[in-house]
Amino acid sequence: MLNQKIRTADEGMELLGELHRFAEQLGTPGKLTALGTAPFALGFGVIDNSARLREFLEDYCSQVLVPCELPAIHRAYVHASRYEVRELIASDRQLGQEPKLRRFASVSQCLGAAQLQKLRPLRDQRLVRRYREAVENGEAHGWHTIVYGLILALYSMPLRQGLIHYGQQIVRGFVRATSLSLHLTDRQRGDLAAGLCSPLPRAVESLLSAHTTAFRP
Repeated sequence: MLNQKIRTADEGMELLGELHRFAEQLGTPGKLTALGTAPFALGFGVIDNSARLREFLEDYCSQVLVPCELPAIHRAYVHASRYEVRELIASDRQLGQEPKLRRFASVSQCLGAAQLQKLRPLRDQRLVRRYREAVENGEAHGWHTIVYGLILALYSMPLRQGLIHYGQQIVRGFVRATSLSLHLTDRQRGDLAAGLCSPLPRAVESLLSAHTTAFRP
């Protein structure tokens, strides 16, 4: 029984650990073009120096990560924890109405679909099966943030740590992907990522405090 729990936790962490792929795909202009997504979705054309990179990442954190993506993960986690299938699907569809996320849609949904495929062995999980069917039928989009929240709940991972982990992985992935052409040193990349990640714990605490009442039974 203990070995089964450990294996399950490891499987969950493996799925969550793929977040860097999402950030690296978004941060690489060639991959974005292949996916039909404009490079640097917040309006940046070419990031040709470290100051412009920092500006882009600060805008991403303030305009997308904190106000859109973290709340989406939180809602998905709560609905999945309560086996609220219809609410989970509605939350997914709601993200499609958010203008700030539209240019991220192709990459986000590609990653979400890949993660859902890895959940196929969980045939006894009605929630997973119903949500996957909704995505396959076009009833839902399969946003990676929704799938991420679902995985957190499915594997009983702590929400607070999961939200912080998400933010850190995304930011570090962006830094790693977009800084290569700028020839930044490891120390420069590390300092940039650390500075951007430092506000995340406070942002997560604010999110959880603000939504405690809204999601209380």
